Amino acid sequence: MSAPMLDRATEAQAPTVLSATGLSVSGPRGVIVEPLDLELSAGQTLVVVGESGSGKTLTARALTGLLPTGITAEGGIRLAGRELVPGSKELAAARGGGITLLLQDPFTSLSPTHRVGRQIGWAVGGSAAARSARVAALLAEVGLDASVASKRPFELSGGMRQRVALAAALAADPSVLIADEPTTALDVTTQREVLDLIDELQAKRGMALLLITHDLAVARDRADEALVMRHGKVLEKGPASRVLFDPEHEYTRSLLAADLGVEAAEALAEGEHTGGLADGASPGPAVVPSGSGGALLRVTGLRKSFPGQPAPALAGVDLELIDGQTLAVVGESGSGKTTLARCLVGLERPDAGSIDFLGTATGPRRAQIVFQDPYSALNPARSIGAGLAEAAAVGGGARTPEQLLELVGLPAAYAPRRPAALSGGERQRVAIARALAVEPELLILDESVSALDVSVQAQILALLSQLQERLGLSMLFITHDLSVARAVSSSVVVLRHGAVVERGSTAEVLFHPQHEYTQALLASIPGRGTAQQQPSGAHDAR
Repeated sequence: MSAPMLDRATEAQAPTVLSATGLSVSGPRGVIVEPLDLELSAGQTLVVVGESGSGKTLTARALTGLLPTGITAEGGIRLAGRELVPGSKELAAARGGGITLLLQDPFTSLSPTHRVGRQIGWAVGGSAAARSARVAALLAEVGLDASVASKRPFELSGGMRQRVALAAALAADPSVLIADEPTTALDVTTQREVLDLIDELQAKRGMALLLITHDLAVARDRADEALVMRHGKVLEKGPASRVLFDPEHEYTRSLLAADLGVEAAEALAEGEHTGGLADGASPGPAVVPSGSGGALLRVTGLRKSFPGQPAPALAGVDLELIDGQTLAVVGESGSGKTTLARCLVGLERPDAGSIDFLGTATGPRRAQIVFQDPYSALNPARSIGAGLAEAAAVGGGARTPEQLLELVGLPAAYAPRRPAALSGGERQRVAIARALAVEPELLILDESVSALDVSVQAQILALLSQLQERLGLSMLFITHDLSVARAVSSSVVVLRHGAVVERGSTAEVLFHPQHEYTQALLASIPGRGTAQQQPSGAHDAR
């Protein structure tokens, strides 16, 4: 269930609970976020959008008094009628009860060594019995059983961890919740469940919500007001019905043009299919390479179980990838997608079944994988050039590090740099270059664009399309994002609980799904059904 629509008269009567005037953030090298103003009323949702490095998160941390050491904020903050100075003890004291921050990754924001009930209880006073009862009530409020209190974070799924983090954020009954990319790493159904839950709690508690996201489909689906940032500047702000549907600034228009989620929602509503991703900086129609027409990869009856898990990760998976084409493997977290990828490249040994590469390559030239997080996949202590040279040497590739960098659209001068000196999109290009260093026939991409903002995501997908055509690659694209699957693939396999529940051409599966699970995935795409029209009021009857 979503929050009920608020009419404008009701919204106008709601008290302002948070405002900032001339709020700026500075570091040792000068101003990072230029002075900005914002205002948020009880029950209202303000969405802040922009690419990585735009200043979204620093603004959120300035509002909550959580800036890193050496970074300072100036300006005025008014919380529930109380004037507060950025960085002051009074602002820190207001954190939790007055304003609270829900971070992107609950696995890192929660303590791995403490049980979640204890962590939620840190913000709850009273006796042990009172705290236990309050923790159980908070868990119930976010849709979790009281038994979860005895678990540690690693024992929970990503969606459950985010619900626990939300329960902890709500423990002190804040009037303002700031949610910083709270669903970036979640699959579409879990994403919708978490966002709907936040909606329900917002309506129930009368909270104001400041939602930070780079997902414009989510922003369009959830916002009353919108604020667009770039390079530390506010470029546009106002009602979401205007800013996110009929923007005035060129940059906002470029973000919307790059947003795969909006494009997919609109196409799904119209029943259209364009077939792939075009070369260039933004998504659009493309011709999928036809290759030889024969199968490059055939997987038959693949099974894999892990000790201590009640169900198999893979329960007899069959699939076939045609040479030169892209097969998308989609499904929720826990569906077996990553286990399948790891089996294909030899990082896991299947219990049963067969994996047959029908191409001419052997060893590492058969298949290489690009992981979701390039920062953890690259060695932070070694230069980019050294890592690429090592990969080429192991796999017998002929290209130099400089040639590999240029292949993925990066300057050869980047070779001496370390991964920390690059942006997220640049690091992912390096990860792709490393995979290509051995000149594989098959490139496996495991959620390789899920953590990138929309414009960088579009650039990486366009790069992959160009590389596929130039190098004659076949690709297996693992994703929980059906918009990405639509953009890149010619055929789709849908996994659930380790089994294939639907397969076929992208047009057939994503536009005329037969299985109820696939239909549920499509229904969870943010903005589906509303992409064709602007919201008439707050929350647009979500």
